[in-house]
Amino acid sequence: MSENFEKLTAIIESTREDVEKAEAGNKAATSRVRKAMQDIKAVAQDIRKEMLELRDAGGK
Repeated sequence: MSENFEKLTAIIESTREDVEKAEAGNKAATSRVRKAMQDIKAVAQDIRKEMLELRDAGGK
């Protein structure tokens, strides 16, 4: 798997606790979750670019 995909899963896993805290009403946790979502968006875009490059290169 790509390095970016591993990075994406790590961000998601590390954000789980803050999501639970945010749902319980912790306002600071909501800010951390929002930042993590921005990071996820950026990494997802990098993965998308990688996949387009793979497609255009013929699969490898």
